[in-house]
Amino acid sequence: MLTLKHVYHLTLRAVQGFVQSLRELAFANLIVPNYTTLSRRAQHLQVRLPEMSSGEPVHLVVDSTGVKLYGEGEWKVRKHGYSKRRTWRKVHLGLDVKTGQIRAALMTHQDVDDASALPGLLAQIPVDEPIDTIGGDGAYDTKQCHKAITERGATPSIPPREGAKPWSESIPGGSWRNEAINGIARDGRDEWKRRSGYHRRSLIENTMYRFKTLTGNCLSARCIGSQATEIAIRVGIINHMVTLARPQSVRIS
Repeated sequence: MLTLKHVYHLTLRAVQGFVQSLRELAFANLIVPNYTTLSRRAQHLQVRLPEMSSGEPVHLVVDSTGVKLYGEGEWKVRKHGYSKRRTWRKVHLGLDVKTGQIRAALMTHQDVDDASALPGLLAQIPVDEPIDTIGGDGAYDTKQCHKAITERGATPSIPPREGAKPWSESIPGGSWRNEAINGIARDGRDEWKRRSGYHRRSLIENTMYRFKTLTGNCLSARCIGSQATEIAIRVGIINHMVTLARPQSVRIS
């Protein structure tokens, strides 16, 4: 019922009425919980993301976006500025570029930086599942992120920040990062991005756009637990849609 709520952008009362109409039409034995029961159980509901494995090591790309909790609309802010408090939540996503599936999702406060969320994203992928590459933008160029990537036995695809200084070789990921700095200094940043496959990170940008376009850019829940449940359900909706509609592309030349 919570999935139907976000697919059709309904309120909890409307979802209850919608499912009751389905019971009258075709499902006589269908049990329909009250909308207050839905609201209460959503605070502690454990949602497992549907997965579609390619059978190959995962190429993971990560990024974050903001979803509004409450506040003024974007048009009004651009036109006249804001006059009230605006509160956001950050949604951190990890996408498998080979399958198009979102493998990890995490909701945090708006002040949590991207680098701090990466270990939590990687923890959602089973330890026995190999990860080939982990890609992200310059916000993930931290010692904490490189340590988490090294512990999973993956190769980073993260551009060093402008003016980055070499790290000690003893730091996890230090040797790879130093080679990236040398490669950028020698061939330029654009060439390094092309050679390292960094541009595949654009797929996570497309996924963020799809997430907001299809499920909305605002949260309807007000409790933290319900908000986390809402994000997980909306991610699951995107995964189902990708499974149904993604074309099977094969390179022929």
